[in-house]
Amino acid sequence: MQTLTLPNGSRVPKLGLGTWGMGERRGEVAVEIRAISHALNNGITLLDTAEMYGEGGAEEVIGIALKGLGQRPYLVSKVYPHNASQSGLAAACERSLKRLQVDHIDLYLLHWRGNIAFEETIEGFESLVSMGKIGAWGVSNMDACDLAEIWSTPGGDRCQTNQVLYNLSRRWPEDTLMPVMKGKKMPVMAYSPLEQGLLADDERLKVIAKEAGMAPLDLALAWVVSQENVFGIPKSVFPERIDGFLKAVERPLSYDLLEALHLAFPPPIPGSPIEML
Repeated sequence: MQTLTLPNGSRVPKLGLGTWGMGERRGEVAVEIRAISHALNNGITLLDTAEMYGEGGAEEVIGIALKGLGQRPYLVSKVYPHNASQSGLAAACERSLKRLQVDHIDLYLLHWRGNIAFEETIEGFESLVSMGKIGAWGVSNMDACDLAEIWSTPGGDRCQTNQVLYNLSRRWPEDTLMPVMKGKKMPVMAYSPLEQGLLADDERLKVIAKEAGMAPLDLALAWVVSQENVFGIPKSVFPERIDGFLKAVERPLSYDLLEALHLAFPPPIPGSPIEML
């Protein structure tokens, strides 16, 4: 598995498994546990979740799946903005640790910007790092202006990543966000790299994928992870789709194929605003 390096020197895989939508329905928990176990047993070593997902349900599913597996993946979780005060972060982190059944979260992210000052949030994150509760911290759903403000805040230079919506049909980060992150050697963590599966029915992508001998979603994912300084976290509960993810990220894309995708899915116009799901 290819890897990227975070600003603190930690290496993370180019591919992780997302869990948005898991832990919401009791009748689907067994299927979700099997999917996570399958991913971990077949080469995926990063799991992404959040306290928001199923109001903690996704974290609980991960915790159950990890029991007895004998391996510890790189864990990413996210905190609600309204819990991002110094005391709120400590309490939210403890709840997440309990649900995940671990004593350490590798990367803890502010889910989106709220009303609590970045300075207080950063102090809270750094306190959790010093206590060993988290390994590092980052943010999610931030644009270039937000990051500039974070970097100008004391301790803000220790932000490790920004998890944002990025895929073939959502190329807005390429305008200003990705260039400034590259300048800070900060990888982009792409969520919904398959546009929640909607790209499977995109006629432009279907034509190009057929010519390439690939499934549309596999090609969409391969394109995301082929971008410099980007790692992706697609989500699926189907083992065969997870296997497809793994094969897709290892397949090199030719110049002609990349050019065809570039023409079919144009880059953003200057000044493109942030997009979120």
